[in-house]
Amino acid sequence: MTTFKSLGLNELLLKAVEKLGFESPTEVQDKVIPILLEKNTDLVALAQTGTGKTAAFGFPMLQRIDPNKRTTQGLILSPTRELCLQITNDMGIYGQGIKNVNIVAIYGGANITDQANKIRRGAQIVVATPGRLKDMIRRKLVDISAIEYCVLDEADEMLNMGFYEDIKSILTHTPANKSSWLFSATMPPDVNKIAKKFMHNPIEITVGTKNSSAKNIDHQYFIVGARERYNALRAVISMNPEIFGCVFCRTKIETQKVAEKLIQDGYKAAAIHGDLSQNQRDSVMQSFRKKKIQMLIATDVAARGIDVDDITHVVNYQLPDEIEIYTHRSGRTGRAGKLGTSIIFVTKSDRRKIKLIENKLQTTLTEVQMPSPQEVFTSKIDHWVGQIKNTPVKSDLQSYLPNVNKSLEDLTKENLIELILSKEFRSFDLNPKISEFSRESSSEGRSDRKINAPKDKDRFFINVGARDKYEWTTLKDFLRSFLKLGQDDVFQVEVMKNFSFFSTHNKHRDLVLKSFDNFMLDERKVSVELTKKGRTFSSPQKNFKKKKPRFK
Repeated sequence: MTTFKSLGLNELLLKAVEKLGFESPTEVQDKVIPILLEKNTDLVALAQTGTGKTAAFGFPMLQRIDPNKRTTQGLILSPTRELCLQITNDMGIYGQGIKNVNIVAIYGGANITDQANKIRRGAQIVVATPGRLKDMIRRKLVDISAIEYCVLDEADEMLNMGFYEDIKSILTHTPANKSSWLFSATMPPDVNKIAKKFMHNPIEITVGTKNSSAKNIDHQYFIVGARERYNALRAVISMNPEIFGCVFCRTKIETQKVAEKLIQDGYKAAAIHGDLSQNQRDSVMQSFRKKKIQMLIATDVAARGIDVDDITHVVNYQLPDEIEIYTHRSGRTGRAGKLGTSIIFVTKSDRRKIKLIENKLQTTLTEVQMPSPQEVFTSKIDHWVGQIKNTPVKSDLQSYLPNVNKSLEDLTKENLIELILSKEFRSFDLNPKISEFSRESSSEGRSDRKINAPKDKDRFFINVGARDKYEWTTLKDFLRSFLKLGQDDVFQVEVMKNFSFFSTHNKHRDLVLKSFDNFMLDERKVSVELTKKGRTFSSPQKNFKKKKPRFK
């Protein structure tokens, strides 16, 4: 069996390994650490999230730097504040036995002067997010002109987040003869472009198959109607009572809506998205890590950098547009040698994408039938019975038992169990409406215009559409929520590529027009116009700016 000692780590780092309880290196550590310790070289390592990449580059960097020099010798770039702080914490633990070594995190949302002061006092290793580092370089608060080692961690995520130009700018301030180590779960074109432009004949290490998923993840998918996703999610949670997972939604609005529905249904859930302040996000993540929250509902952008080893399930409320994003989502489960499950809710029209995922990730996805309400209820009862049987008996209750027994003596065992079950599961509906838990649904499509609508209606044009990740159901939900209207007050929603139409009752005309007057969403003006009878919008694109907006 390979040991950390056989990889070439020095005694100080081996003591840290022993304290951490690491018994043997992971595959990426086994392949990468000896190479980085033996020679100065550029390296590209492709490995899934959660495979131990931080230690793979962290130990060699700590062993190679000179702690007696106060200049910055190592730079680690990461996509998010959360991951930046986590890497800094891990590196501090790895290097706890090395005297005089300082590792400083710099990231947005914190006091830039405090971060600059820490670097001025001496930081051999800087861990940074691209945006804040670029800003500090511009202000001459940090000097990376003499670094010897540069790590791009989660490179594909950084580029997916739009940091390509920032990374290019940062790397122009670094010496050409440094060793560059790039770590990524996938190898999309932009990552390959960075490697070719800024690296010299890099050694390539692949753990598993390139762009493949982790072997200890069970990939499943459910065929559901567009309006059945929430009921499907509730069924998945009910069938897996010990679930501890992430649910990924496309939009901030839907993220918040799903979390609120779960909370109303008695589940421990919370949303994390871009509209939350950094303090709010930190609070949610702290609760999630402590398992005070069972389900974290997130957008892809907000969830980047989340690193929690015990996640049992990842649920894709909708499929992402890019398979690389699915790889990152599913990679949040099945970590540290544990088994995990990745679930996708797929409409019939999107079913073809399953085959694309299988081909890209070189794995097989299993189709699972949605359970009936009776199956869900049986699972909940079985779990509840197990909890009852394993409940420790309080010895100080003995004196109260005679009175309780006397109060219940007119009940048979069957009557008592029936009453307890009725009380415990009084909110569970065994006869839901047809739309709930249905195995088949006719709700797919882009429009609900066939629904009978009143004659006293107004028809509106809005300059958002399918390119903004809206389906007619999600757009209808957004309009109802934003305008604070009832279930039947917004109807005939029709989503096109770049624009949409919707109808309301005449009495809501002023409300609709005033609500969207000068309304901005993600730095983009959303326009709503009242259509006239017979009027068509032959050139709606003129209402758009050239820059493609982000509605996530």
